Amino acid sequence: MSFSDRERLLFVLGAGLLLCLTFAAPGFAAKAKYEIKIATLAPEGSTWMNVMHELDDEIRAETAGDVGLRFYAGGIQGDEPVVLRKIRTGQLHGGGLTGVGLGEIASGVRVMELPFLFENEAEVAAAHERMDPIFDQMLKEAGFTILGWADVGFVYLYSQTPIRSQEDLKEQKVWLWEGDPLAEAFLKAANVSPVPLPITDVMTSLQTGLISSVYVSPLACIALQWFTRVKYTTDLPITHAMGAVVISNAAWDKVPEQHRPKVRALCDQYFDKLRSATRDESARSAEVIAESNVQTVTADPAEVARFRALGQSVAEELKGSLYSADLLAQIQSAVAEARAGGSSRNEQP
Repeated sequence: MSFSDRERLLFVLGAGLLLCLTFAAPGFAAKAKYEIKIATLAPEGSTWMNVMHELDDEIRAETAGDVGLRFYAGGIQGDEPVVLRKIRTGQLHGGGLTGVGLGEIASGVRVMELPFLFENEAEVAAAHERMDPIFDQMLKEAGFTILGWADVGFVYLYSQTPIRSQEDLKEQKVWLWEGDPLAEAFLKAANVSPVPLPITDVMTSLQTGLISSVYVSPLACIALQWFTRVKYTTDLPITHAMGAVVISNAAWDKVPEQHRPKVRALCDQYFDKLRSATRDESARSAEVIAESNVQTVTADPAEVARFRALGQSVAEELKGSLYSADLLAQIQSAVAEARAGGSSRNEQP
């Protein structure tokens, strides 16, 4: 990436953070007859929001203005647990959620985010192909309709001091997304005493020193500006973060029946586009982070093996509580089949 490309990416993302209140405000777009109000942590100017605005434009055009999406970006409606409460009380219709929010609806979906489950994107794709219909039904039974899956990408540790081992990790003041049972179980297994915080408090906490390490994808690290407050990243993906846009079943049922096939087809089209764009932007974001003097450190093979063993123990520990034994067996089978087919040689995180 040239210097000008780097500056352009930083400008777009940074400007989006400043402008999110303006673009997310009601009344910015022409009001559709039926608008689906969706909140998200993603900031304006991010790849995620750019594609969502394109989707909204297409839906309004294809339904002659009858249906539209209205986004509240940048976390202005609160952290994901707050957003879910607002959906359940009718203040919002839906949310662009990470695995944390999706897990509050149907905890079994978190099996997709088990530590060290995946080695590359091909394995992730194989797991989605097997599991998404199951997850769709679980969420439907819990009161929510999926508009589209939009993975966040591989997640890495970012820190103030190098993390090359579990011992190094224990020395950190590690952020824990408040209310995330999966991350809590992993950190507990690693003998780490984390600092629970809502995601909206992370930037301030990095600035004040309340926390010294976070786990996040490169793309989100750039979009949320966390990369400006860390010095190191560990070159070992600890999980692959999932994401999706969901709306309440009640909200979906209010979409005029004649428009639902159009809306569904457009969602399929644009969420495919978003997944592809996210992979590309995540790679570019990793380059930008490296160019900003965040140093990459590598754990030696013995430590990598220790971390992976830790992930396996967490998977077994949470079986029967966070997800069923059957869900764990199915996703492990999908990964094993993809790995045996040679995917590990073809796509790297």
